[in-house]
Amino acid sequence: MQITDVRVRKVTKEGKLKAVVSITIDDEFVVHDIKVIEGEKGLFIAMPSKKALDGEYRDIAHPINSGTRERIQSIILERYEQALLEESLGE
Repeated sequence: MQITDVRVRKVTKEGKLKAVVSITIDDEFVVHDIKVIEGEKGLFIAMPSKKALDGEYRDIAHPINSGTRERIQSIILERYEQALLEESLGE
């Protein structure tokens, strides 16, 4: 599995949510609404989720194992940092 495209939409309002990301896998499958969140230990991603009838949030799409999650998170956070750098250089 290769992540062939990453699109970062930065969030300008104050808060923990820093960006919303879409990834394309193998030029064939897209996952929208992955969130980049600022946590106590730094940035992390949250997969797209939906509120269930019991009030809990459940992921709609997610990696099956931690290695894949780490690969996806690493690529997304790298592209997010690139987007921040490009923005600061553009000013």
